[in-house]
Amino acid sequence: MNIEEFLSKAPFLSPREGGKDSIAAFNCPPADLLKAVEAAKACGFDMLCDIASIDMGVGAAPRFGCVYHFYSTAEKSYLRIAAMCESASAPELPSLTPFFGNADWFEREAFDMMGIKFAGHPDLRRILMWDAYPWHPLCKDFPLAGKDAPTPEFYEDSVGDDPMNVGPAPMEGGPFHSPAGAEFSAGNEPRSFGKI
Repeated sequence: MNIEEFLSKAPFLSPREGGKDSIAAFNCPPADLLKAVEAAKACGFDMLCDIASIDMGVGAAPRFGCVYHFYSTAEKSYLRIAAMCESASAPELPSLTPFFGNADWFEREAFDMMGIKFAGHPDLRRILMWDAYPWHPLCKDFPLAGKDAPTPEFYEDSVGDDPMNVGPAPMEGGPFHSPAGAEFSAGNEPRSFGKI
């Protein structure tokens, strides 16, 4: 990749520190994110590989953001762009769906798990948790033990005459776990059944 050409199209970017993978990485002001993505596409980065949402922790400023990973199929090289949300109470970034169709799913996951909204997204709704779920489980202030929340009686996207019932998953005592307080039992491991 010609870094000079890319930076000439996106002079508002600043180098991003960290990472030992030799991927060209830049910080981008959120207001200029779409310009940076347009410049990346013009420089041959024709694939959006991933959007990783990040939470820098309660009290950090900025707190929330996303790291975007692009790939050039012609040059066989990667590009990383990070953009941080201006607000911690209402985190928002522009949607990349006008440039990359697969941004739809990546952004829905970041919205669902981290609470980041994407302005201009065509269908921003939860993708893993049910619509009425009130929290975002990957935020750093979300407790590891989780929070109680009422589950819907039926799966919300069920269609037709065969709706799926919803039941909570067991928190412990699954098929490969010893009961709480009991000694470890190798007989509960999958390999003991000859399936691995």
